[in-house]
Amino acid sequence: MTVRRVVRSLSELCITAGALLVLFVVYLLHWTGVRAEQAGSARIDTLRKEWASTPTTGTPAPARTQTPYAPGRGIAVMYVPRFGRDWEWPVLEGTGPGVLEQGLGHYPRTARLGDTGNFAVAGHRRTHGDPFKDFPRLRPGDAVVLTDGTAWYTYRIDRGPHRTVPTDTAVVDPVPRKSGFTGPGRYLTLTTCDPEWGSSHRLIAWAHLDATRPVTDGRPQALDS
Repeated sequence: MTVRRVVRSLSELCITAGALLVLFVVYLLHWTGVRAEQAGSARIDTLRKEWASTPTTGTPAPARTQTPYAPGRGIAVMYVPRFGRDWEWPVLEGTGPGVLEQGLGHYPRTARLGDTGNFAVAGHRRTHGDPFKDFPRLRPGDAVVLTDGTAWYTYRIDRGPHRTVPTDTAVVDPVPRKSGFTGPGRYLTLTTCDPEWGSSHRLIAWAHLDATRPVTDGRPQALDS
């Protein structure tokens, strides 16, 4: 009788543990995505309202000093046509969990958008909306388009995805090592975790600024091709 009770108790514990595991997986796969997409959409709406209330001169802003963005501040909206016509995510300052749960994160101390240097951005591969789920599909020549409400910035992928380890911080240097760039320029670095459901490594893609146009001239062709 005692043995039966022990077996029954163990069985109940296994069933309970299995149910909790299923709920946790559902949370990771679904609920974090729902929350991230809602938060990302809200941040984009906030940015667009701010831009609409700020007069634009019709020309891109000149090169700026490297004044840091405020932590958590919305910087821009990013579009990657390779990931789909409806793919758009806000870029926020910082790369901590609270930021990456709402969108993409700009590495502090890297260049401002459009400036000389390296504008470096991180994003989740899986969970929290899966913004960089299709990162391995990036190819040289692909467009990555950003807007800060004043101008459109079209970058073109030069190299990637390149696999490295998390301690390889040189990938976000002003002239990133292993990128193929040989001197100062206006660069973009994208980073995400690898493997798809792990974080032992990083995938990196590097791009250069190919074109800039004022928002008053309309969307860049790269978004409609």
